[in-house]
Order: sequence, then structure tokens, then C-alpha cells
Amino acid sequence: MTGAIRSRPSPNHGPRRDGARPDLIVLHYTAMTTAEAALDRLCDPAAEVSAHYLIAERGTVWQLVPESLRAWHAGAGRWGRVSDVNSRSVGIELANTGAHPFPAPQMSALRALMAGIMARWSIPPARVIAHSDMAPLRKSDPGRRFDWRGLARDGLTVWSDATGQRTNMGAFLRDAGLFGYDIGGNAPEAVLTAFRLRFRPSADGPLDGTDCARMADLAARFPVDRTTPTA
Repeated sequence: MTGAIRSRPSPNHGPRRDGARPDLIVLHYTAMTTAEAALDRLCDPAAEVSAHYLIAERGTVWQLVPESLRAWHAGAGRWGRVSDVNSRSVGIELANTGAHPFPAPQMSALRALMAGIMARWSIPPARVIAHSDMAPLRKSDPGRRFDWRGLARDGLTVWSDATGQRTNMGAFLRDAGLFGYDIGGNAPEAVLTAFRLRFRPSADGPLDGTDCARMADLAARFPVDRTTPTA
């Protein structure tokens, strides 16, 4: 991480509901041209959006909302049984338009920040998700250019390299639900798109055997609600 974390308090926050503690990390991109523009928006009361942290391309990190409070970054959506994702998560925004790679200083700062958050709140790697994971119909961030595989190599999220040939949409959706995707609230195509954004960013076309094999592998190793309470 480049230097100390800078403080830029946002007024857009509230208490975590029902005594919830963060047990998820949700990663976003800002979809704005500069980190400074994103910072202004996340701190604008009229915008009614925020995140706990914003990381610039060169690795500067701002804290906008204390981790103990509920930032307004996730919106509608769910992961496993969690429907109030804001109350159960720490939100990290990465300055990126969505169309270009995430620079090395930014990713280095993210890794250091995540390691601290995960240690403080005992968040396991399987509870680090994309905004697109919990809201497939609405969101695509942090997008195809984000290095999920690299984070997994560092033990900061999960990954699968499983391959296969058998294709079955019913089995794919069953396993997607076991892993955490909301298969009742999203169209099958939206779930497939969200899955590929994270685990097969170069894949296209209809569901195939590798999609099914990787989702089955993730569901078997990381079932979302094995120890997670409802909130």
C-alpha cells in the first residue's frame, strides 16, 4: 500500500442493522474517469452512495466510512441468505472505468487493505465477492479486467480451474445457488454472465461443460451458508 490510509469522511452511512457484523467484502469499480471525481460523489449527501474505502490507480487509499458502520455501496441484491448486504459487508471501490486493467500499485494496495480487513473481522476468502455476484441483473463490476485469479493465489478469494464436458443448466443453477448466487431472483443468463465475469472472463456463448464443472467445484468446496447466519 502506498503510504497511510487517508481519511475523507462521507456523510452517507448509518448503523449496521440488527447488530450485524461484516462477514463479506464486496469489490466494485467506480465507472468514473478519475478517483477524485469518484471521491466527490461518494462524499456527496445528495448522491446517497458511499463505500468504506476507495483506492486510486496509483495506490492511494481513502477511508470514507468506518468499518463498524453501514456504507451504502451494495444496493438491492443478495448473497446466499444475506439480503441486506450493506449491513453485512465492507465495500471497496477501485478507481476504474471498467474498460482498462487495474494497475499494479492499485492491486498491491487492495491486497494489503483486504488482508487487514479479513483479519480484523475473520472474513474467509470465500466471502470476498464481486458487486456483480450479488446483483447480476444490475451490475458488472469489477468486471472482466479484474484479476480474481491473482487474489486467489494470495489467499484473498477463491478460484476454480476445473474442466468438464457435461452441460446441464439445472445442475449449474443448483450449484450456483449452493455457492451463493440468487437463482430465484435472477434469470439463468444473468447468473451465467456474473459467474463468467469472475471465473471465466474470456468465455462467451451458451453454457458449456467448463462452466458446469467450475460451478460444481466451487459449490462443493465453498457452500455459502454452511456457517453463515441469516440477516
